Amino acid sequence: MDKKKEIAKGLLDIGAVFLRPEEPFTWASGIKSPIYCDNRLILTAPAVRNLVEERLAEIIRAKYPDAQVLMGTATAGIAHAAIAAHLLGLPMGYVRSGAKDHGRQNQIEGRLEAGQKVVVVEDLISTGGSALEVVEVLRNAGAQVLGIVSLFTYGMQKGLDRLKAAQIENTSLTDFDTIIEVAVEEGRIAPADRDKLLKFRQDPAKYV
Repeated sequence: MDKKKEIAKGLLDIGAVFLRPEEPFTWASGIKSPIYCDNRLILTAPAVRNLVEERLAEIIRAKYPDAQVLMGTATAGIAHAAIAAHLLGLPMGYVRSGAKDHGRQNQIEGRLEAGQKVVVVEDLISTGGSALEVVEVLRNAGAQVLGIVSLFTYGMQKGLDRLKAAQIENTSLTDFDTIIEVAVEEGRIAPADRDKLLKFRQDPAKYV
């Protein structure tokens, strides 16, 4: 089986991806979405967790052999960065959404030296905002950010444009289109829903 499909099937099997084309979820932004991803469920499903972490490590090893540190996004990317780093024998840390207001007031947790080559581990890419904030923090700290590796991406144009503008590459284990393809193949959604779901990726603001 194609590796993207294998991951997609795993996420669907454990209920980490919910598809409701006729009863969309409402995001905090107000956008109506026919899909909801809860990648935290991966951590409680050992077989799928092993598949995900081994694939993360495989991608990082192949694309970024010079990586010196993995940095997870808080909070969802932390566990995946830690497990992948363990498999690769690399140091790991994470970046907070904001600096602590006590102690050393760190935003970057874990040792990071200026000039080190870093790969960011993120659980999900939609518009790319949270991952790019982490990239900016790491760059400001003097790190050389090689790229982002994420578990899932919606493939939204806004996210693609923002990544390109920031001159950073994202590689995802699976994506929206693959999830939809597997869901149709397995009879989880009707074939007639495929186009409706894909319209969400093309223009989320207009999805009804």
